[in-house]
Amino acid sequence: MAVSTLSKFTVPLASDQSSASQGLLMPKLQYRFRVILENFGVSTPRSELTKQVIDVTRPNVSFDQVTLDAYNSRVYMAGKHTWEPITLNVRDDVNNEVSKLTGEQLQRQFDFFEQSSAAAAGDYKFTSRVEILDGGNGANTPNVLETFELYGCYLDNVQYGTLAYATSEPVQITMSIRYDNAIQTPRGTGIGTAVARAVGTAATGS
Repeated sequence: MAVSTLSKFTVPLASDQSSASQGLLMPKLQYRFRVILENFGVSTPRSELTKQVIDVTRPNVSFDQVTLDAYNSRVYMAGKHTWEPITLNVRDDVNNEVSKLTGEQLQRQFDFFEQSSAAAAGDYKFTSRVEILDGGNGANTPNVLETFELYGCYLDNVQYGTLAYATSEPVQITMSIRYDNAIQTPRGTGIGTAVARAVGTAATGS
C-alpha cells in the first residue's frame, strides 16, 4: 500500500497525458556539480581550479526580436541569439595556484607588461564544462547527469575581490566567462539535440 499512496505525490495528469500514475522525479541538486576548464592559462595541472570552485551560473541564451509590420497587425520572430556570460567564483588559495592560472589566462589574452595583444582570438580561447553529478564519490564513481560544454571561451571580466578585517570569509576571485556557443551533452539532453525541421513559407505559426 505504501507504493500505491506514494505514487500520488504529484500533480494529477489529464487522461490524454499519461495512462499510469507516477510519483515525483528526483530533481538535480544545485550543490552536486563540478567545473572543468580546458586549455585555461598555461600551467598544469588545472585541477586546483575545479577544487576551489564556490559557485557557477549556468548558461542563459536570448534571441533578438524581429518585428514584421503588416497592415493592422505585427508578427514577431526570433532573430540572432546571444549567449550571456557565466560567472565563476573560486577561492584564492595560499599557494597562488588559482591566481596564477587566472593571471596566465589574462596574459594570453593581453600581455599587460609589454602592452601586446594576441594575434588571433583562437590563441587564447578555452573550453569550459559545467557538469551536474549524481552524488557518487570514492568507491561509488559519480555519474554525470548533464554537461554544458562552452566553446570559444575567454575571460570577459575578472574581479579579485575585497579584503576586510571584519570578516572571516575566504578571499575570492570572480570570473565572467564569455563564449561563442554552448551545447548540452550527451546529445539528446536539450540544446544541441537534432530536431526535425519543417520547411514552410509562413512567418506566423499554426
